[in-house]
Amino acid sequence: MPPVKKIVTWLIVIFLLYAIVTSPTQAADIVGSAWEVITNGVTNIARFFDSLIARS
Repeated sequence: MPPVKKIVTWLIVIFLLYAIVTSPTQAADIVGSAWEVITNGVTNIARFFDSLIARS
């Protein structure tokens, strides 16, 4: 049986490279949006723990 995980990983990498090459502007927008979501999440988690510490 072929290593399915390895094949799927390569297919995802190839698809991502194809998406970046065919429409780099849209790919940059997607990465920027994903980065914004991650930074907002980290900021909100930090605020949550800060408020927990402030209440003690």
